Amino acid sequence: MNNSLQIDDVDVLVEGAGAHTVVMLHGWPDTPALWDNTVAALRDGYRCVRFCLPGYDLTRPPRPVSVDAMCGLVRKIVDAVSPHEPVTLLLHDWGCFFGYEFAARHPDRVARVIGVDIGDTSSGAYLKGLSGKEKRMIAYYQIWLALAWKIGPWWPGLANRMSRYMARSIGCRSEPARIGWQMNYPYAMQWFGAHGGLRGVARVDKLLGVDMPALFIYGRRKPFMFHSARWIEQLTQAPGCEVLALDTGHWVMRQKPAEFNACVRAWLDRATATSA
Repeated sequence: MNNSLQIDDVDVLVEGAGAHTVVMLHGWPDTPALWDNTVAALRDGYRCVRFCLPGYDLTRPPRPVSVDAMCGLVRKIVDAVSPHEPVTLLLHDWGCFFGYEFAARHPDRVARVIGVDIGDTSSGAYLKGLSGKEKRMIAYYQIWLALAWKIGPWWPGLANRMSRYMARSIGCRSEPARIGWQMNYPYAMQWFGAHGGLRGVARVDKLLGVDMPALFIYGRRKPFMFHSARWIEQLTQAPGCEVLALDTGHWVMRQKPAEFNACVRAWLDRATATSA
């Protein structure tokens, strides 16, 4: 069963059938198409919900939103697609950041979380575990994208070239025409405090594996990780939680789709059977 909604000028696609709903959030520089294969693997048993993050639909004007506004949008979507039951969040990249924050603010609306490649980046353990070289690498690519966002309104051609160059450099294989400077506002929020910034967000290591069951899947073939070793140990020991490392880069679901989707489906089947 497929249908679509429009909520706050965001198109929301609902596919599949089942008693439980999975809400999917992508990150930079992706679109809901990131989840095509995963929806195909889940739709016979789950209602799959996905939408384009504000500003990531390049056919529409730029639309940066604050953390509060993003959480408010996700709340409206969750309430519309599953008004009486909590949902599973399936998250990647910046979708992890916004999804984790939503789960911390509205734990009654989230039954469990599947996070992909982004973990406890706001924790002290993560920051302490990074080497000086790794910190410089992270700052370089993120500030580059934040600067492209700043340049975009006045010099969009250059800003787009900067964004597409960085996407290729870090292993993203999305079509260049589908990548634009409008997508970069989360990096401007992080480094320049734009649109309210990112201060005061929830600590993921105090949420997942503590108050909420989670599956965390990450690629181990990267120059640096987006999680701490301490958090991985915490998750592996927490009831109802699992961790899976695959031989991929950041885009796990595209580089190892069969393994990724099989793990997500198996964990969801076990988790929903237990909670039924």
